Amino acid sequence: MTNSQSYNKKTNDYNLTKNQKIVFNLLQNSGEPLKAYAILENLKREGLKSPLQVYRALNKLVELGIIHKIESQNSFIACSNSNCASNTAFTICRRCGDVKEIKNNHLFEQVSDLGKKNRLKVHRFNLEFYVDCNGCKVN
Repeated sequence: MTNSQSYNKKTNDYNLTKNQKIVFNLLQNSGEPLKAYAILENLKREGLKSPLQVYRALNKLVELGIIHKIESQNSFIACSNSNCASNTAFTICRRCGDVKEIKNNHLFEQVSDLGKKNRLKVHRFNLEFYVDCNGCKVN
């Protein structure tokens, strides 16, 4: 499935507004996290003129689980996993900044178990692991 086919399927599944589709398309095609003002700058020629328009679109896309916020960078990235909902985990290379979404059901189960053991109900989580990616590893 190409990026455009994936884009059409996902946006059609959620009945996104024009602004939401434009923001999602940019994030999906960027391949890296983008900050809200970078998104606004990239989309001015598409008709998005104010930060509020971008933030509204981003909030809805995060709520739907088709993009994620990288909390430590205050940036956004398209979801690369299906059905990950609001529980996310990322590796972030401390050298080059490359971000990868982790898909590991055992990790998610362990976080829930940790919450239960401490009598806490985990509603959502966003884990960020700082690593040296394969391209930046020093032997």
